[in-house]
Order: sequence, then C-alpha cells, then structure tokens
Amino acid sequence: MGSDRGHYVINMLEAAENASPVDAVGAVTRELGAALGARTVAFLIADLSGRALVRLAHMPFDDAGAGRRHDAEVATVLPFDGGPVEQALRTQEVRVVAQPDGWTVLAPVTDRGEAIGLLEMVLPDEPGPRGLAEIARAAHVLAFVVIANRRHTDLFEWGQRTTPFTLSGEIQRRLLPGSFTCEGSAFTLSGWLEPAASIGGDTFDYSLARDVLHFSVTDAMGHGVASALTATLGVGSLRNSRRRGVGLVEQADAANADVAGHAAVPGSFVTAVLGRLDLRTGVCALLNAGHVPPLLVRAGDARPLSLPANFPLGMFEGVEYQAGEVTLRAGDRLVVITDGMRERNAADLDLAAMLRSITDLHPREAARALADAVLEVSGPTLADDATLFVLDWHDGHGEERNTRAGADQARASAALPD
Repeated sequence: MGSDRGHYVINMLEAAENASPVDAVGAVTRELGAALGARTVAFLIADLSGRALVRLAHMPFDDAGAGRRHDAEVATVLPFDGGPVEQALRTQEVRVVAQPDGWTVLAPVTDRGEAIGLLEMVLPDEPGPRGLAEIARAAHVLAFVVIANRRHTDLFEWGQRTTPFTLSGEIQRRLLPGSFTCEGSAFTLSGWLEPAASIGGDTFDYSLARDVLHFSVTDAMGHGVASALTATLGVGSLRNSRRRGVGLVEQADAANADVAGHAAVPGSFVTAVLGRLDLRTGVCALLNAGHVPPLLVRAGDARPLSLPANFPLGMFEGVEYQAGEVTLRAGDRLVVITDGMRERNAADLDLAAMLRSITDLHPREAARALADAVLEVSGPTLADDATLFVLDWHDGHGEERNTRAGADQARASAALPD
C-alpha cells in the first residue's frame, strides 16, 4: 500500500495547494495513487440529478469516443444501475470489487453526510482492513479538497450538469444551500428539489448556529424567471433578517414587506415554512405562511402539524404573523414539502404511508426515495417543482457523532428501498 504512510495526507494537501483549482483534484488523486500503489485513481462526482455519477477527465486531444466535452474537459455519465458504484455512494460504505486486472475500491467522498462522490481506485492486490481504512480517510480528505476548490471554478458544476439549465434554473440553483445534507450530534437533515420543466420558484435553506438550527422551505408564485426573481426576494430577505438575529415572526414581517414592496410582478407572493430548532431542548418553533403543513413522523405515525394560519409572504402588506411550536422527541422526523408533491398525479402518492415505510432511511436517502416516487406517479416531467426537507431529531446536542470518513455510521448504512 506504499511506504510513506505517515506523510501521504500532508503530501495530498500540499499537492492541492500547489495546483490550480481546476487541477487540484487531479493533483491529489495522482499523489494518492503513488502513495498507495494504485494502478489508476479517479474521482467520480455526484450528478445534480442524484441518479448518476460523473467521471471528469482532462483530454487535450480529440477523442470521438469520449463523453460530454467542454474545451479539453470531458464528463462521462455513469447512470445508477443498482451496482457497486451506486451502493457505495448511497450506503456510504467502501466497496471492493474483483476485476481481471486487480481490485477496484470505491470509497465515498463525503463531508457531514453530503455525498459528494466516490474515489475509484484500482489496486494490484486485494486490500486488507488497514488499507481500506487508509483509503476511506484519503477519500474524506479529498472531500475537503473538492469543497475548497469548487468555489473558484465552474468545472465541477459543469461536470455535474447532465442537462443544461435555463436562466430561471440558474437563479434557483444559487438560492439553495451549498450542501443539501448536514449531520450533527442531535440531528440529521437533508433537502431535495425536483425541478419542473418551467421552474416553479421552490427553495429550501438552513443555517446552523451554536445551539440553534434555522431552516426554511419556500415556494414563489408562478413559473420561470419571474418566479425565480420573486424567490430571490423572499430568500434574500429571510437570510438577511436571520443573520441579524431576529425571530421567526420578525423574519416573516420583513419578508412580507420586501416581497410586497419590490416584486417585479404586482401581486406576487411566496408561501413558506420557517423553522427554528433549539438544539438543547428539541423545541422547534414553526411559522406557516400559506404553505403545505409540515408533517411529523413519530412512532410509526405520520400526521400534519396544526399551526397558526398566516397569509403568504408579500400577499398583503402590514398583516401580522404568528408562530407555533412542537417539542421533538428522539426518533422524530419532521418533513416539509411544497405543493408540487401534492399536485395533479402526484396527489396519487400516499405520502403518509410512504413516510411510514422509509423511517429507517437516512434523510438523504429518504428524500431521494420520495422524489423518485413522485416522478414515478407524475411522469418524467413535473408540472411544478417538488421540494422536500427532511429533519431527523436524535437528541444529545453537544455529544460526539459516531462517524467514519465524513458520514455518521449510526445512520448511514440503513437498508435502501427496493
């Protein structure tokens, strides 16, 4: 597995620092391959659809058989087929596959449960437990390299896009959080947005303070660029007031005034669920502004939460807003959706029954299972965005997580749905 075990991680980080942002991952994988005696090493990044991985490569010479190209960059899509690649990513467990010319190791590249991709390595000999542990650690280091360098280049974002974005889709993408999944000692959360053909203005957002988790799910009226711009007003206002440290009612008041006062299309509005979870007590304040009620999954039962009724943000200036609250218990799951999950054919999905059937899944996988179910009943093209935000409450704020290589092992490897 290489003779320089004590220094290869340091060498990986130095290689990343010395390389340009577009070559940082390549530099790291080359260093890693040399240190671990690999025949080949590659990074497979998760596609934005959530249903494939993408192999990125730099090929300065023309290759007619290569995948999607941009200048000398090549992106080859590897659709999920239930095989080892998909299983490694979704279960967050290292997979070893025997090949005619060696052994392929697939290690999740993950940070706090965000499934960034896989490290794919071909070794001449079957690795033992110590070697696999080293590869898993190296894949975790690679996650930080990707996170640090994707801020400076469009390469990774380009590689992840198997279909072009419209202008409204581009605006909507920028409103979403940098990571769709986050694991803490007391909670695990994951969001997902399945876009309509004509973007419907959905967003979700979250931010973690020392003892508080803030989150929101919003749905702007209409479709296309106008809807995306209204969503920008709503999300921008909510983030601004949240960062000023005000409560949910004050956030709603500010967003109501901002959307009403600045929307390009008169009469535009945003429905929303705003949340503030006290991580020390499990008390979750919730404000529903004309939105689909949140769902609480507790002890095998899934039911909508009864909250004070409020007008959507921006519909009427000067109205008053009220928040409610629920005290979460260990094992509870809070689910917030948008109306795209309930419209037209999607209404045929028995959401409560499905939520009961996937309680053992990690929120990341639960969100994917629900999105796949909506597409199955609604067809490949949705009439409206379908958005999900799944929050699991474990209790135990301040305790250490049971982690390995960037994922919470207590919850990462639950059985996947059939």
